[in-house]
Amino acid sequence: MDLAVTEWKHALSLRPDAEVEAALRKAQRDEQEEEQYKENESSHFTLRYSGASEPALARNILHTLERHYGAIESELSYSPPDSIGVILYTQQAFADITQVPNWVGAVNDGRIRVPVQGLTEVTPELSRVLKHELTHSFVQQKTLGHAPTWIQEGLAQWMEGKRSDLNAAALIAIYQSDPALAMKHYQGDWMKLSSEAVNAAYAWALANVEYIVQSGGMNDVDRILDRLAAGEAPEEALKAILRSDYTDLTHDTVQYLRKK
Repeated sequence: MDLAVTEWKHALSLRPDAEVEAALRKAQRDEQEEEQYKENESSHFTLRYSGASEPALARNILHTLERHYGAIESELSYSPPDSIGVILYTQQAFADITQVPNWVGAVNDGRIRVPVQGLTEVTPELSRVLKHELTHSFVQQKTLGHAPTWIQEGLAQWMEGKRSDLNAAALIAIYQSDPALAMKHYQGDWMKLSSEAVNAAYAWALANVEYIVQSGGMNDVDRILDRLAAGEAPEEALKAILRSDYTDLTHDTVQYLRKK
């Protein structure tokens, strides 16, 4: 973090750049917040946490992450080369540092950021959140940052154990009212969506990935991710592996949901 701040300051001294300036401000917020944080490490993770957090909780979170790491590594046939950073926050610190909409329960922006205020053990819900966010780290590194949000969120939900059973009827109703509605989540910035719209986007993303897994197995998912890593556009990667564009994927997903 110190080196990043130094490099970004030097970059700004050479030429003003809004993106670099935003990255610098974020890194400086991180530095200030984490100045007194404690640190633990495991084989694949570097974890930092507030002194107010339970040391036993930090150890248990690392143990849980290592267990999830093995499961995701097996599913995606991939091992991230870089150690993964994890930050545990109070609720207020999480809001102040991440500055994300209030519907966001955890963040992975290169490091896994999770609010754990009030927790003394790894609950089933926290375990699911950790597996969800860890999936993002795998997909981000496997695709070199080229995976679109719908693949990221669909696969993360699939890995944490969610399935489309409860949402199937609602998604079919959306499609019947306006087939174009289902496709809006394929593009754009989800952070700018309303809570209602983002709930639908998450549900569609899960249904899309679930359909892909059920029809062609995780092998198809792996092949799509590999094509994204090679620089192919998401829809082109789908066409190469599934012989489907976004319209076809929506139609095929709806047919899958009808069976659910």
